[in-house]
Amino acid sequence: MKKSLIYLSLIITIIGLSVTGCYKDTILPEIPIDPDGPPQAVSFNTELKPLLQTKCALSGCHVTGAHKPYLTADVSYQQIVNGGFVNLAVPKQSILHVKLNGEMREYMPSAIERQKVYDWIRNGAVNN
Repeated sequence: MKKSLIYLSLIITIIGLSVTGCYKDTILPEIPIDPDGPPQAVSFNTELKPLLQTKCALSGCHVTGAHKPYLTADVSYQQIVNGGFVNLAVPKQSILHVKLNGEMREYMPSAIERQKVYDWIRNGAVNN
C-alpha cells in the first residue's frame, strides 16, 4: 500500500511537471498594413522621438556631428522638419519615408514602425 502511494504520487508529480513545463512560444506575423489607408494619429514626442532615438541615434549614425538628420531627442524634430526631410505636399516623396523604406529599412524593419512615420508625415508632421 505504501509503495503504491509512493508510485502514484511520483507519477502525479511527473505528469504535473510535464504539463506545466510545456511552453510554446508563438511568434505572430505582423498584420498587413494598408499604407494608403486613413492615417492614424501619431505623437512625435511619445512615439516617434523614442523610436528614432533607439533605432537611429543610439547606433551612432544620426547623432550630433554624424549623418544628418541628427536624431537625438533634443534636436530631432527641428532636424527632420527644417532640414527638408518631409514633404507635406507629397508624403511618399519625403526623404525620411523614402530612406526608411529603402536603404535604411534594415534599421527599422518593422512595417508598423515605418507606417507610424509615414502617418505622422501625412498628418502634417506636427510637433505633438
